Amino acid sequence: MRKAKLYRYCLPMDSGVILRENKLTERHGLVVELTEGNKSVYGEIAPLPGFSVESVEEALSQTQQQLALWLQGESLDYNELYPSVAFGLSMAELELTGALPVGGNYQAAPLCTGDPDELIPVLNDMPGQKVAKVKVGLYEPIRDGMLVSLFLESIPDLTLRLDANRAWTPEKAQQFAKYISPSLRQRITFLEEPCQQPNDSLSFAIDSGIAIAWDESLQHAIRRDDFKLEDLIGGKAIIIKPTLIGSVSRCIGLIEKAQSLGIKAVISSSIESSLGLNQLARLAKWQLPDEVPGLDTIGLFKAQLENGWPGSDLPIQALSEQTLEWQSE
Repeated sequence: MRKAKLYRYCLPMDSGVILRENKLTERHGLVVELTEGNKSVYGEIAPLPGFSVESVEEALSQTQQQLALWLQGESLDYNELYPSVAFGLSMAELELTGALPVGGNYQAAPLCTGDPDELIPVLNDMPGQKVAKVKVGLYEPIRDGMLVSLFLESIPDLTLRLDANRAWTPEKAQQFAKYISPSLRQRITFLEEPCQQPNDSLSFAIDSGIAIAWDESLQHAIRRDDFKLEDLIGGKAIIIKPTLIGSVSRCIGLIEKAQSLGIKAVISSSIESSLGLNQLARLAKWQLPDEVPGLDTIGLFKAQLENGWPGSDLPIQALSEQTLEWQSE
């Protein structure tokens, strides 16, 4: 006997969250609950404003249609669905089968903002590689370059992941690189999409020797019917954000293809709630056990949903407190 419910959630965000120049004061999304026999599981469907091709309303409509098929015992074609819907439904189905391991990788690359001395205690508590993240492109590139250089010089065993979100012109990217000593550049694991145009990002990598990672370019390319990961040349890594990519099986296929090409793959958040974030941590531990995932987004919220993130003291809102949009009879 199959049953299904579809909830809409609304969680308050920290006042400083800016997405593509728009302030995100609340995070809206959907949670599907699938029940088969005595087992009930969840999957989060949370289009990210400014990044997803679909809205929450469009995802809601499509999910209702897919749940009607699922209740009839039909197989779902994830390739025909919006990425967020494909991911949430496939994750729920994976949970139903018990194929998703329970253990998760909750290690996060801490976000560096100013003082290296504040980062050292956090890094000392990290098992394995000492890796941190710096958001660049929000200020002048010279300031960013000086800050990155300061962190690398102050902490000799630190490696950094940088994220520019396509903020720079080629000229500004060059200004940034000038303030990073060539001897330090190899400790930048990768810089996500420094320039608006992928070709400019690739030229930057060649000229500077600073490795780049594909994020937005991957999201755009994977929508094409003729997509091949080999076509995204020159990147040392790909950032896999399942909510923006698609089903779990599609994400796993990307990971396996990247590994065959010698490309690093990192599972990253699209600002999902704590419910979805926990599932991403489990997916990361399962598929990329030796890689620190990019799941350091719980601090952007003022509340969690149903399942708390380990170590977070934010209040937890129950799923039952959210809006029940639809349920099977």
